[in-house]
Amino acid sequence: MSLITFPVRRPPRGEAPLPPLPPLTSRRAADLFTDDAGAATAEYAVATMAAVAFAGLLVVIMRSDEVRGILTDLVRRALTVA
Repeated sequence: MSLITFPVRRPPRGEAPLPPLPPLTSRRAADLFTDDAGAATAEYAVATMAAVAFAGLLVVIMRSDEVRGILTDLVRRALTVA
C-alpha cells in the first residue's frame, strides 16, 4: 500500500500548531473521492460562472458601435409608422 504525504501545515503566528494531516491511503482516498456531497453545489457554481462569463461577453458585444447602430436602426424602423 502506497502513501501520499503532504507538506507540513504551518499555523499563523502566535497560534497553537496544527495537527498533522492523516496519511492518504488508498482506502481513505476511495472514501474521499467517491463521496458526492457538495457535487450539486459545485455544479451550480460552475454554471453560474459560465452564465456570468456569457453575460460579460454579451455586454462587450452590445457596447460595440456596429451592434448599437443595428439595434438603433431596428427600433427606428419598428417605431416608424408606414
